[in-house]
Amino acid sequence: MPADLSSDPSSGSASSAPQQPPLWRQLQLTAGALASIRAGTSGTVAFEAVEPALRPGVQALGFQVLRWLGRAEALRRHLAKRTPPPLPDALLCTALALAWHSDHAPYEPFTLVDQAVEAAKRNPATRAQASFINACLRRFLRERDELVAATDTEPVAQWNHPRWWIERLKRDHPRDWQRVLSADNAQAPMTLRVNALQSTPAAYLLELEAVGLGATRVGTDGLQLTRARPVQQLPGFADGACSVQDAAAQLAAPLLLDGLLPAKPGAAPLRVLDACAAPGGKTAHLVERAGADAIEVTALEVDGVRSRRIDETLARLGLKAKVVVADAGRPADWWDGVLFDAILLDAPCTASGIVRRHPDVRWLRRESDTAQLATQQATLLAALWPLVRPGGRLLYCTCSVFREEGSQQIDAFLVRNTDARLLPSPGHLLPQSGANARGVPDNPSGDHDGFFYALLEKPAPH
Repeated sequence: MPADLSSDPSSGSASSAPQQPPLWRQLQLTAGALASIRAGTSGTVAFEAVEPALRPGVQALGFQVLRWLGRAEALRRHLAKRTPPPLPDALLCTALALAWHSDHAPYEPFTLVDQAVEAAKRNPATRAQASFINACLRRFLRERDELVAATDTEPVAQWNHPRWWIERLKRDHPRDWQRVLSADNAQAPMTLRVNALQSTPAAYLLELEAVGLGATRVGTDGLQLTRARPVQQLPGFADGACSVQDAAAQLAAPLLLDGLLPAKPGAAPLRVLDACAAPGGKTAHLVERAGADAIEVTALEVDGVRSRRIDETLARLGLKAKVVVADAGRPADWWDGVLFDAILLDAPCTASGIVRRHPDVRWLRRESDTAQLATQQATLLAALWPLVRPGGRLLYCTCSVFREEGSQQIDAFLVRNTDARLLPSPGHLLPQSGANARGVPDNPSGDHDGFFYALLEKPAPH
């Protein structure tokens, strides 16, 4: 899963931040990030390349550009007979994405056009295209209503997702596909998970209110902020009072642990595996939920750099787990032969359920990725299921709304594994909804990302 950018920088106007650089410079950097994303770089990496002082404003603009990129590209096709070179095209589409709808524009459309032309003139890589960009954008200002109307019938322009993505959602969620696409283009809320070993949601809500921050309860351990804030403004964040975690992701720990935790004090701690664990949010929630003495968590991560994020997360929260750098799909490399009471498999996926937080994902993914990732998910399930003790559980989850990575994956698994039983599970959770595929109500988790959950039990022999 991509790194969580829950504090969406576009939650405030890009023009409201103090000491902003000139708009033309922000547009240059935004276009540069867009060009990198189009070349295959993740949005996280593209925006991290911007110097820290300029990053918030550029990322705010960049998120808005990515949310309206389908419309911008459709407009560009009407304005230009040929696609310009990558960087001039990125600058042109940046301006069109920000200016096409005056109600959504962070600046007056005329100002955006003027500053985009200035950005083109001031960069040697785009200077030769400045007159072309100027002509396209001036025509756009003159004919904006007609041009927008001409693109209204194009699905990619209307929904700002690739055509294959739209068609897949229509097949997978015929009653909800439009709602999912609309949700993808909205800003995600900032949701906190209160550390149960330090406080309660009710008590931490009072701490937030004491410093002027509003929030509402979600789920069992969560609080959704009225408005996103830097984590440095959250009371006790540095000391582990809370973590940033979407409400749907907060369902993992209680789903896996509830009914499995030792009923008696002094009982042997649960032996739990968190496979594919970086950046460690679910690992930490497992320990917080169970209590340090009631659980022993092994957190696996194949990427050594990403595994350090798990260590950092645990250190801030004052928690302990065994962090191992290894491939979850190859147990022979790391497993000690002792069966686990519970396994959490948060499998690699398309991340199609977290597009609100990562608007680049829709443009980076290819249709063929879904089948490739589904094969990887099936491999992980097959490798980890034998490691579950009789009477134990495996929770399979993905931050995807595609059925090939969710319900279809589990249906196929159950056919192959007759020793597996599906327990009541949320199934497919769609963005901003509590709807699910299997008729089992989920916790009241408010506004959340798209996710899939299937809780599998290996029955004990009679």
